[in-house]
Amino acid sequence: MTSLARDWLRPERPDLPELVGDEAERRRIKIEILIVFGITLGLSGARSLLSLLDSLLQPTPLSQQHVALNAPQAALNLIDLLAQLLSVVQLVGWGALGAYLLVRAGVRLRSVGLGWRGRDVLWGAGLAALIGIPGLALYFIGWKLGFNLAVSPSTLSDTWWRPVVLTLSAFGNAFAEEVLVVGYLLTRLRQLAFRENTGLFAAAVLRGSYHLYQGFGGFVGNLIMGLVFGRVWQRTNRLWPLVVAHTILDVVSFVGYALLKGHLSWLP
Repeated sequence: MTSLARDWLRPERPDLPELVGDEAERRRIKIEILIVFGITLGLSGARSLLSLLDSLLQPTPLSQQHVALNAPQAALNLIDLLAQLLSVVQLVGWGALGAYLLVRAGVRLRSVGLGWRGRDVLWGAGLAALIGIPGLALYFIGWKLGFNLAVSPSTLSDTWWRPVVLTLSAFGNAFAEEVLVVGYLLTRLRQLAFRENTGLFAAAVLRGSYHLYQGFGGFVGNLIMGLVFGRVWQRTNRLWPLVVAHTILDVVSFVGYALLKGHLSWLP
């Protein structure tokens, strides 16, 4: 095995952040992780598991059941717009919570890759292309084989603000997930002396868990995405490219679906 392959498959733990040896502090970090994910994406994972169980208990096959990622939240357009925007604020708030807790713990945001660089956009676009095409193929294969529900990225009505809200939602999802599951969680697990591969797998399973409502394919696809994104971060220490890539993937999915629905017969 070449040194480059070894560095990517079995990377060494970096010198920073420093290991936390004090037992009281370690216990506080563990409790903090449980609280953070107990009110954010971990809770979403538990709800997604229940949603999948409910779908499996239905007489209708998974592939004939539908789930919408961005659905109306109110009957009146103005109220729906405000509700959609509040959902975006919540997602950004989740990510900001993880970033804030790292700062409170003495971790500089630049050290976890939240210092902006212009080339992050190019890195993100390349990563989106790497993940997006195989991910789309995996979804359709899983759907056709009956492992996935028919996922509608958007069922919002055709209003002037729909593309704006969908783009903001894409960024909100990306910021919350990448900051919490990659930047925050992997940093905290490093402080607790988790090995790089162990922390990576735990974060990837968490990412897959809150997509279980889409079916088994949604879990597997996002597990793979988590392994790739997490390893890229571990090797490059850059978080913004992941946020950019995730945003691009969701914008293409959300806005593209809204524009093409009804024009392509094979879309669910």
